[in-house]
Amino acid sequence: MSWNPSVYLAFADERTRPAAELLARVPAESPTRVVDLGCGPGNSTALLVQRWPDAHAEGVDSSPAMIEAAKKSGAKAAFTLADIAAWNPATRYDVIFSNATYQWLTDHRALLPRLMGHVAQGGVFAFQVPNNQYAPSHTLMRDVAAQGPWAEKLAHVRGIFVEKVEDYFDMLAPHAATLDIWTTEYLHVLDGEDAVFKWVSGTGLRPYLDALDAAERERFAVEYKARLNIAYPRRADGKTLFPFSRLFAVATVR
Repeated sequence: MSWNPSVYLAFADERTRPAAELLARVPAESPTRVVDLGCGPGNSTALLVQRWPDAHAEGVDSSPAMIEAAKKSGAKAAFTLADIAAWNPATRYDVIFSNATYQWLTDHRALLPRLMGHVAQGGVFAFQVPNNQYAPSHTLMRDVAAQGPWAEKLAHVRGIFVEKVEDYFDMLAPHAATLDIWTTEYLHVLDGEDAVFKWVSGTGLRPYLDALDAAERERFAVEYKARLNIAYPRRADGKTLFPFSRLFAVATVR
C-alpha cells in the first residue's frame, strides 16, 4: 500500500493530538530505550524524543516514503524500515508506543501479546487506534467499493481491523500489572470543500485508491464524495464537522 506523507500531514495537528494524549498517560519516568511502531513521518516519534531526550529512540514503519520523511523530520531518533507484523528485536524496550498503526494489522489476539513480549518487565506498552470503522466515512467507503463496477477488484482490498474495548482488555490483562483502556470521540472541525474525503485520502482510503486505475479512481472519488457530502454537510461558515472515535490502551508489563 502506498503512503503519501504530505497528504497524511495535511491534518498534522489532528493526527498528532491523540499521540500526545496517549503519551501523557504513559507512566515511564526515565526509560533507556523507546520505540514508535508505525512511526509514519516522525510526528509521533518527535513527541517521544521531546519527553525523554536522554533515551535511545527508534521509529519503525513499513512505508519507504514515510521512513524517508521521518528521517528528514529532524527528530533525533533512528528510523528503520520494517514490517511490524514480523518485527522481532534482539533487545527489549522500556516503552513500545504506537499511534494509529495496529488497525492495519490482523489477528490482534496474537499480535499484541507478542509485541508486549518485547517490553522489559515494568515497562510500558501503549497504543491508540481509530475506532470509527462503523462511522459513515468508512461504511460509505465500503458501500461504494461493493456497489460499483470495480466491486470484484476491491473485494479483497486491505481493511481496517479494530476489536471491541473488552476484547483488548482480555488480550492485554493477562500480561499486564496495570491496564488503562479508554475511548475518546474528537470533533474535528475541517475547512474547505470535500473535507472528509481529503482526510480519509491520507489513511483509510489508500488501499482502495491503490487498487484502481486512474479512470476508475476518478469515478470512485466522485461517487464517494457525493455520499460523504450528504453524511457530513459543509456548513454555511465553510466548516465540516467530523466526529472521530479513537481507542487507547496503556499497559505496564508484568
